[in-house]
Amino acid sequence: MQLSTKHLLGIKELTRKDISTILTTAIQFKEVLQRPVKKVPSLRDITVVNLFYENSTRTRISFELAEKRLGADTINFATSSSSVSKGETLLDTVNNILAMKVDMVVMRHSASGAPHFLARHLPNTAIINAGDGINEHPTQALLDAFSIIEKTGSIEGRKVLIIGDIMHSRVALSNIYLLKKMGAEVMVSGPPTLMPVYIAEALGVKVELNLKKALAWCDVANILRIQLERQHQVLFSSLREYNLSYGVKKSVLDAINKEIVIMHPGPINRGVELDSDVADSHQSIILQQVENGVAVRMAVMYLLGGGNVH
Repeated sequence: MQLSTKHLLGIKELTRKDISTILTTAIQFKEVLQRPVKKVPSLRDITVVNLFYENSTRTRISFELAEKRLGADTINFATSSSSVSKGETLLDTVNNILAMKVDMVVMRHSASGAPHFLARHLPNTAIINAGDGINEHPTQALLDAFSIIEKTGSIEGRKVLIIGDIMHSRVALSNIYLLKKMGAEVMVSGPPTLMPVYIAEALGVKVELNLKKALAWCDVANILRIQLERQHQVLFSSLREYNLSYGVKKSVLDAINKEIVIMHPGPINRGVELDSDVADSHQSIILQQVENGVAVRMAVMYLLGGGNVH
């Protein structure tokens, strides 16, 4: 099995077949992770650099664990302890990677398009986008899709609601691209100030500003974190007001005459976008998303690295 691209820069660049190939391969790796010995030597001769210019816990640990499970040699790069803090440019970093003959780079960066820049300058190195600015976060969308399939059996025909800070969320954009390609219906909901003006026309999604109506419509609700660090102006009056209008509460879910699946990419702001009794309920698959992230990232690196499952 092969992908149509040598990089994973975004869901936008993937075909429907690519997405299906990754998700099918992830099933095999999910089985590997249930074994007593959770390692396969698929990337034994591959060197991977984790190039994180932004803080990360879940994504970084998930990638590191996936690399170790595949037997890759891993180098971790954090800007706070690197030459970037001394003024090294991204192009300088690129040239150093070239000189060290690295096979694969996992990159998170605050600038949209940074992984694409890397891919242009590193033609023989596989680049995996672990989140770039407000553009995309492709592996999050893939693990979300894997989790939806695991829970409900399919993506095609599902009604998926994405709630929250749509304007600043790379998770929202990657999820919309993937869900639309795989045949789901997508609706977005959140404060008007956090909703891109032309999102319905540009991306073919429904917009519903009334949260109760939106929840009554959907089969799956993916709840986003409020991205305060990306907001350069005040876009709502307070976190308390946000919770009152757009926080997902048990009382709201209980009033709906059906059970919906609750998702969140993390980290959760409990009591803001999601109340604890919802996050920890039987409807929630948030911890399954975390578990599935390792299998999905193993699948991506395996397919880009050309390894063999043993």
